[in-house]
Amino acid sequence: MSPTDASTGTGTDTGTGTGTASVEPVTAPAPGAGAPSGTSPNSGRDCEETLDLRLPGEFLALRVQEEPGASALPPDDDLLDHVADWGATTTPVGVFHLVPVHLGRDLPLIVRWMNDPAVAVFWELAGNASVTERHLRAQLAGDGRSVPCLGVLDGTPMSYWEIYRADLDPLARNYPARPHDTGIHLLIGGVADRGRGLGSALLRSVADLVLDRRPSCARVVAEPDLRNTPSIAAFLSAGFRFSAEVDLPDKRAALMVRDRALRHLL
Repeated sequence: MSPTDASTGTGTDTGTGTGTASVEPVTAPAPGAGAPSGTSPNSGRDCEETLDLRLPGEFLALRVQEEPGASALPPDDDLLDHVADWGATTTPVGVFHLVPVHLGRDLPLIVRWMNDPAVAVFWELAGNASVTERHLRAQLAGDGRSVPCLGVLDGTPMSYWEIYRADLDPLARNYPARPHDTGIHLLIGGVADRGRGLGSALLRSVADLVLDRRPSCARVVAEPDLRNTPSIAAFLSAGFRFSAEVDLPDKRAALMVRDRALRHLL
């Protein structure tokens, strides 16, 4: 995938922010597949009192740079445990449902959101429909390691999400990835939905949904731009912890982590 950060609107501001000041939370991917990638050898060290184990670079390269459609799992398995079947969840702001993108139905709406200047500065997908279409098709035609979705709140599409396997993504080169780590990218579409707390509420609910529907996943991760303090504030409010700074090709990011073991404490 290829964005970097956009708007989640969880704070009290205007624009796109989900934090407290300014306006843009949300996290987007970097050029490539699922999330941003990088090569800094010392970036992304997890700030935990645990043994920092890293997979050999050659092994990660094989996993991350597989041929399109290749998968280490059997063909009848699903890398993200069937996002389409996760169903609706009740959140503090309404009933929320992640609905996998259908190009014919959803492309015009997503294109409109991507051309919002506040979103475009982070996702870098502004332009005619073909720009966004290529970004979506790359995921839809892949092996299922990244699933683009519309976020539907009380029956109304109001956000765009990417749920991806962070451990199979280039991001895994930049932090001590664990099997089944699951990543989130988010943008709040409508200006009216930004800056009023929706971003944090939905981030927490979706992270919990991931943990509920993916028993093998112990952590949900995200990598907002380090300069995007409203976004980082939104993740913190949603029960994520700041783990490390990581150098990615297009940004220096804050690695945010929501742990299964801490989900009822944060």
